[in-house]
Amino acid sequence: MTVPPRKDWPKPDPQSEDAAVLTDVMLATFRLNARLMEAAQDLAAHGGLTAAWWQVLGGVLDEPRSVAEVGRIMGVSRQGVQRIADLLVERGLAEYRPNPAHRRAKLLACTEAGYWAIRQISIAQHPFAEKLSANVGLDDLRTTLATLRTLITRLEEA
Repeated sequence: MTVPPRKDWPKPDPQSEDAAVLTDVMLATFRLNARLMEAAQDLAAHGGLTAAWWQVLGGVLDEPRSVAEVGRIMGVSRQGVQRIADLLVERGLAEYRPNPAHRRAKLLACTEAGYWAIRQISIAQHPFAEKLSANVGLDDLRTTLATLRTLITRLEEA
């Protein structure tokens, strides 16, 4: 790729204050995601999992789901979930079950070993969340959650 001289670069349209703040939210979210993923990796280790394994198991804790459904819930690709699901099954943390709604797309379900791993993570995660949330405030956390959900919805509709 040839990069033109800077003087020939197109100029971006001016941003409204709303758009500029959203850009700052995006940048802060990148940083927050990095810190949360570090914390998730440390917490997941309590159950002998990785953060990614924890995420996929989290998608089937309440009920078995197809790999595609887990991907939609977790906001990750079906292919990524499939690779992790196969590893979880191989290690006995999850299992595939027949799917009455679809012959080929089996359901992924958590096994007792998977639930045990998640319980071990919860024992570490609950105090972590208590400590972190204590200095933020319930109203701020609720507002943040509502805003994040709104942004997710808008992005998924786009």
